[in-house]
Amino acid sequence: MLNFIWIAFFTIAFSVALIKLLLLGDTEIFGQLMTAMFSLSKSAFEISLGLTGILALWLGIMRIGERSGFIDLLTRGLTPLFAKLMPDVPRNHPALGAMVMNISANALGLDNAATPLGIKAMQELQKLNPLKDTASNAQILFLVINTSAVTLFPITIFTYRAQMGAANPTDVFIPILIATYASTLIGLLAVAAVQKINLLDKVILSYLGGFTLLIAALLSYFASLPQAQMLAQSALISNVILFSLVMLFIAGAIVKKVNAYEAFIEGAQQGFTTAIKIIPYLVAMLVAIGVFRASGALDMLAGVVRQVVLALNLDDRFIDALPTALIKPFSGSGARAMMIDTMQTYGADSFSGRLASIVQGSTETTFYVLAVYFGSVGIKNIRHAASCGLIADFAGIVTAIAVAYWFFA
Repeated sequence: MLNFIWIAFFTIAFSVALIKLLLLGDTEIFGQLMTAMFSLSKSAFEISLGLTGILALWLGIMRIGERSGFIDLLTRGLTPLFAKLMPDVPRNHPALGAMVMNISANALGLDNAATPLGIKAMQELQKLNPLKDTASNAQILFLVINTSAVTLFPITIFTYRAQMGAANPTDVFIPILIATYASTLIGLLAVAAVQKINLLDKVILSYLGGFTLLIAALLSYFASLPQAQMLAQSALISNVILFSLVMLFIAGAIVKKVNAYEAFIEGAQQGFTTAIKIIPYLVAMLVAIGVFRASGALDMLAGVVRQVVLALNLDDRFIDALPTALIKPFSGSGARAMMIDTMQTYGADSFSGRLASIVQGSTETTFYVLAVYFGSVGIKNIRHAASCGLIADFAGIVTAIAVAYWFFA
């Protein structure tokens, strides 16, 4: 899918430029495309280089949290819920532990740890699956929860916002939390409706009720504040939560007698390696988006959507961040590049820049996760996995737009 998107950007850009040259006599258009290619490749390298320190910092901190046992703590806390949501999985089966550890790692933003755990969980679930080429109910529910991006600490987004010059990179934390919760909840409800899961079970109801009450309390609190005060309080709460998390990890390391410094260095080294690895991917996508924008194709597409939105008497500011939302279900790196392009074009602290960041954190790359997880166990009949995943995506994106208007419009 990523290959298709990448080729499509170049092909459409070339076609539009050729039309402008032959029909409109625009002799500068191909020069603009070449300028975009060179300038965006340089920008991609500079962005990646600038990410090194921030990625090293956060991955170092997260490694302390991992070593301090916080994944195990989350795992023990969530196991009763998953045992009820997936009655076909025996309570002591390895699949249950692997699933909960994967979701715990995702929640803490430990993507590198989460993917192997997710594949391991899918393989364990496949052992319980009587139809080896058809996704089981448990496998579908697990996948939809993954694609709905239940991430409590979207470190990568904070990192890119910091690199792009945001005054307060974490000011989107509360909006992302609200959007990703909506995505996960709607995804769960969609699967429950198809699979006839009893959400009124007292264990499930207590977990969902507790999470919902927490989000409702946040919404109620911020709804009572004027917008300027709401933004200030959101930034304050976000920063207090995140720095308290750092101190909690360090305290856990002390209690567990973990060498926090060595754990930090180990994670920071991974951050440095990660920053280097993403350079070719970022160059590829930013250059493709750059020529797509330079040709005028992106403006034409946005213009058509804008006319429809204005004809419906709706506010059109969300359209500039819409490319991130449209690509997100298909390509995580493509959506990330679109988010960066939006922040570069309009500013990290612009409405569009913040909305693109919230959209990026609201949901996961549905078709990529589906291909990796189901492909790892040879499943061909995915049943309702894609439809429920896309429902979760849609809910997350709509909530992201709504909460961006509420906080930042």
